[in-house]
Amino acid sequence: MDFGFNLNRTANASAWRVLPNRWDFVAFPLIICLIAMAVVGFHQTLAPIATLKTQAISLDPSMLPEYAMRTTLRMLAAMVASLVFTLVYGTLAAKSRRAGQVLVPILDILQSVPVLGYISFTVTFFLALVPSRVLGAELAAIFAIFTSQAWNMTFSFYQSLRTVPRDLDEVSRGFHLTAWQRFWKLEVPFSMPGLIWNMMMSMSGGWFFVVASEAITVGNNTITLPGIGAYLAQAITEKNLHAVGWVILTMTVVILAYDQFLFRPLVAWADKFRMETTSSGDAPGSWLLDLIRRTHLIHQLLVPLGWCFAKAARVPFRLPTGLTSSLTSLISLTAMPVVQRAAAAPARRAGLRSKIGDIVWAVFVIALTAYVVWRVFAFVRTGVTLDEVGHVLVLGFITLLRVMLLIAIASVIWVPLGVLIGLRPALAEKIQPLAQFLAAFPANLLFPVFVIVIVRFHLNPDIWLSPLIVLGTQWYILFNVIAGATAYPNDYKEAAKNFRIRGWQWWRQAMLPGIFPYYITGAITASGGAWNASIVSEFVQWGDTKVAAHGLGAYIAQTTAAGDYPKIILGIAVMSLFVTLFNRVLWRPLYTYAESRLRLD
Repeated sequence: MDFGFNLNRTANASAWRVLPNRWDFVAFPLIICLIAMAVVGFHQTLAPIATLKTQAISLDPSMLPEYAMRTTLRMLAAMVASLVFTLVYGTLAAKSRRAGQVLVPILDILQSVPVLGYISFTVTFFLALVPSRVLGAELAAIFAIFTSQAWNMTFSFYQSLRTVPRDLDEVSRGFHLTAWQRFWKLEVPFSMPGLIWNMMMSMSGGWFFVVASEAITVGNNTITLPGIGAYLAQAITEKNLHAVGWVILTMTVVILAYDQFLFRPLVAWADKFRMETTSSGDAPGSWLLDLIRRTHLIHQLLVPLGWCFAKAARVPFRLPTGLTSSLTSLISLTAMPVVQRAAAAPARRAGLRSKIGDIVWAVFVIALTAYVVWRVFAFVRTGVTLDEVGHVLVLGFITLLRVMLLIAIASVIWVPLGVLIGLRPALAEKIQPLAQFLAAFPANLLFPVFVIVIVRFHLNPDIWLSPLIVLGTQWYILFNVIAGATAYPNDYKEAAKNFRIRGWQWWRQAMLPGIFPYYITGAITASGGAWNASIVSEFVQWGDTKVAAHGLGAYIAQTTAAGDYPKIILGIAVMSLFVTLFNRVLWRPLYTYAESRLRLD
């Protein structure tokens, strides 16, 4: 009888865990609303593309909820694509020396290419991919938003993989974890706090170019997608300040929504991956994460999914021997330890093969680069003279000086504030929505103020349009410094406190070395973002009134509007050249120093 009673009690307990409780009845409507929003948005992408021309953008505020939904879905789709790109591209760049020599400079160039540069050449491709549906234009907009999100996240993940503590890496190798297991059990968890903060920055940074992605104008071809960006572009064209105010209110609601439903739970969940042996005083929290944990039915439905992910991360996946050797000899994509490679062949033979592989790889990269440069030169020379090239180079130097000055000012302001916020989780939780809103605030919303003031008081656009550049770039520095301070081990903070390290000594010996890799990541992406922001900041418009500063950004904006493809290519090529050289001369040496001397080992 006792045995039967225990069975019944166990069965009743299992049934009770499956039955929904009051928390399930709160969570289920939220999940259903999210699914319904995704289904409705996808259904709208299947409409004929002719509907984009028949349905003009309305400035009626009642249309803003629908526009907000469609813009949010585009940004979330771009975020998912950016995350996949980050995990693949960042891993290849960090794990392979030869691949990194090519992938990292390419990433520098990609982040310097303006969104308008991508739109100029990708709209036609995506429209041809799905010729008769809105989906083609939607893919073009999503890709444009993707280009404003992916590079920042990839740099963050790359920096984390390059600075994994050596002791943790040695422990993982001591347990004979494969590269696949080490990736999911060590490297991804270690990178998670910084990656999530950069995801927030990327999501907010997407708003900066949402106008360009939803109201696409290249030459005589104009495509307008329903969304907040298109609504704002229409409001600017009609000089409707009331509509601009409604955009600000709608953006505030949307940012608060995805902060509470997406990023706040992610920040609270990722806190368990912090590298420390003692717990911090205040841990970030999330009401949504607590709600999901208190549910019965939803929690039980999520358990199998978590079990599958855990099992997949523990699979001892290894590349086949033949494939491993061929990849290693060509582009060294595997992460085999040096000891294993040395055991496979004598050291001299292995060194000779490595040198030969480096030479072959270098010749291939140089040949490919020369071919691309030749093709670009052949296309540009059809519509550009040497005088034009010299003029564009001078404009590039002007924008370079503007970017350097603004990055320096932003660093002085936001590094101390970022450390202050990052070391206080409770404060970070309060500041997070405000920081996301400020980071998401598009420069387009300030066009009326700047244009009216500059024209009214006859101010110099070269000076007074510059703040629009830093408006969208300074947050890369702030968010990365917050991520670095958040990930700073509590053990180190307690050690500094016990040794009474204070004041400037604390900054110089404890905190600045700890956050320096994160700051460099933020500075690199802020520099690239500043070049990108110059496109919309050096050439502004309010109705029929246009104000332009001297710079490469204004040149690209004007040639893009005119549809002059040779000059567009010239402007993008010069911008990519400046960004790449600047990164190689300044940021990359500092990045190497951070990797070799300032790792938290």
